Amino acid sequence: LLFLSLLSLGSVTGQVSYTIPEEMAKGSLVGNIAQDLGLDIKRLAAGKARIYSRESDEYIELSRDRGVLLVKERIDREALCRQTTPCALHFQIILENPMEFYSVTVQIADINDNAPSFEEGVIKFKISESAVIGAKFVLERAEDLDVGINDLQRYELKPTDNFALKLHNNADGNKNVEMVLQKPLDREKNEQISLVLTAVDGGEPQMSGTMRIVISVLDANDNAPVFTQPTYKALVTENSPVGTVVGTVSASDADQGTNGKITYSITNTFDDVRKVFKIDSENGEVSLIGSIDYEESRNFRINIRASDDGGLTDSCKLIVDVQDVNDNMPEINIMSKSNIISEDAQLNTVVTMINIEDKDTGGNGEVHCFISDNVPFILKTSTSNFYSLVTDSELDRETLAECNITVTCSDEGVPSLSSSVTLTLQISDVNDNVPVFERSSYEAYIVENNTPGLSIFTVKASDADWNQNARVSYILEDSSVNGVPVSSYVSVSADSGVIHAVRSFDYEQIKDFHFRVKAQDGGSPPLSSNVTVKVLIQDKNDNPPQVLYPVQAGGSLVAEMVPRSADVGYLVTKVVAVDVDSGQNAWLSYKLQKATDRALFEVGLQNGEIRTTRGVTDKDAVKQRLTVIVEDNGQPSRSATVIVNVAVADSFPEVLSEFTDYTQDKEYNDNLTFYLVLALAVVSFLFITCLVVIISVKIYRWRQSRVLYHSNLPVIPYYPPRYSDTLGTGTLPHVYNYEVCRT
Repeated sequence: LLFLSLLSLGSVTGQVSYTIPEEMAKGSLVGNIAQDLGLDIKRLAAGKARIYSRESDEYIELSRDRGVLLVKERIDREALCRQTTPCALHFQIILENPMEFYSVTVQIADINDNAPSFEEGVIKFKISESAVIGAKFVLERAEDLDVGINDLQRYELKPTDNFALKLHNNADGNKNVEMVLQKPLDREKNEQISLVLTAVDGGEPQMSGTMRIVISVLDANDNAPVFTQPTYKALVTENSPVGTVVGTVSASDADQGTNGKITYSITNTFDDVRKVFKIDSENGEVSLIGSIDYEESRNFRINIRASDDGGLTDSCKLIVDVQDVNDNMPEINIMSKSNIISEDAQLNTVVTMINIEDKDTGGNGEVHCFISDNVPFILKTSTSNFYSLVTDSELDRETLAECNITVTCSDEGVPSLSSSVTLTLQISDVNDNVPVFERSSYEAYIVENNTPGLSIFTVKASDADWNQNARVSYILEDSSVNGVPVSSYVSVSADSGVIHAVRSFDYEQIKDFHFRVKAQDGGSPPLSSNVTVKVLIQDKNDNPPQVLYPVQAGGSLVAEMVPRSADVGYLVTKVVAVDVDSGQNAWLSYKLQKATDRALFEVGLQNGEIRTTRGVTDKDAVKQRLTVIVEDNGQPSRSATVIVNVAVADSFPEVLSEFTDYTQDKEYNDNLTFYLVLALAVVSFLFITCLVVIISVKIYRWRQSRVLYHSNLPVIPYYPPRYSDTLGTGTLPHVYNYEVCRT
């Protein structure tokens, strides 16, 4: 028998029911779950289909490759459900990617595999011969573990000379068996009677069980005990301690003496009543001797017998209802979960599926679940006691890389009980953040005449992403400085962002320049940002002062005339000098280094003016030779010297007569000019020779390339590693070589 139903509700995609008989062999087919749910067998394998159940997975297994449910272990309906009908196994089929689950119910049908049986094989009665016709004697009823038509159906008593059977149907469906006296007993004729009680079920084949009844006939005891009421009721709270009095039954006997003494006993068989309750044989007080759990048994029916010493009895029932208390916390079961979720996950993405169970009833079993605040997730109810944890807002790994979500479930009992579980979810990174420089722009300083390859400055960018997405590389963007590629000025380390000087800088040629550096991450696709770096060349004292006046002519003599009537402070001349450096490196000072008469002249420290320090006298020589040194303010300082000839005279003839030794100086200057011209001629010859050699090599290579171009030989490019033009004289950042191979 197969019953199939499909129901679409929330995350539950379908529901299937099957019915199979108990005691099926291991590996027997239960049903084709893939066909009944309309699923492809490949979906079961790809979705890692599995059975989720808290108790049923030991009986049923799923074959993914066949798409069928099979019997995993032999199923005994009586061991599984006892007297509960219908008897069914409930479980879910869980699939992932995407997450889905299906509810499956397998009902277990009973077969007639248990015969009726009595707890005791022999039961004994002591009955007075004066027992009246119609006297009833309660017999132990038989128990059949099967249900339905296979359960106990009827009783037979043999022989029937003195007694007949009478059955009473109870509200719980069971039958009380009584033996009714139909014919008076005569102890003198038959002191002991032996009967056989047979219990028969309705199965195919029919099965039965027997119990022997032994009756000892006593002398007359004509009054049986009588209970005050046929049924008693009591209420007890579960988890009550041992010794708690549940209730009291009472019976009376009109006889006196030993025939009127009543003894109480519990007559239940085949259940746990005798393990849970006891009765005081003298006063009829029923108390606990075991623990009571509402979730296992909600009520008990206690059969109590009152008997006197004469063997007469009466019976009653004590119905004990168990009152539930909130003693079970909600149980949180993780059906399926993801440990990692991408930060670009869509809203309402399911990350975890949860099943909640509370064994209590009523308000004690009503459960509400919630999650911790300030997390981008919410808990949604899919069906009764099933929840899905889904994304509620956009995720950002840079803000929250790991999320600890505490799921708490509380019932409505008083006091309320709760349980919780913490789920740890890792948020994986996507490349959604560009590298960010520490500054919006940079300024770097370098002193001129630096060594090529010198580290100038370091730019630094950070990326809020993680791992490869946060790995930053630095790239020098293409641009030019004064028509020259910026790569011939500086280079950038791709890993560290260190900026190196490619050439030696001259402050007098370039004072500053700027370029852009791009920071690019390792994501796919990569993200980038750029920043402007301005490099300022700092001056170095690398140029000595240059004297503009007086001009030092090689072949002529220049002299300044001072009349003998010159007074103190007479301006003789002014030394004019410049320094192409800047700043304090260009601050010049003038000093008189040597002089024919140091007491006659002085030089202005700042302006270079040569003045007399006293009046000129006739004793002063006509020819005065002054050596003036010009120094800048650099560290270390650089200097230049100039010779100033001064003639102390009132007329030119007097001056000429004193400078007659000039001819010797002129001969020296002529020799110097000759050597300079000779050196210039040698350098020019060497330059022309090198130029001719270079042009010849170029023409030879060009002809070779033309020959290869018109041939059938393949040209295989060879790309050597990239080298920086450290001297800054080249115009290309790459050199390309070609090798020719004949195949």
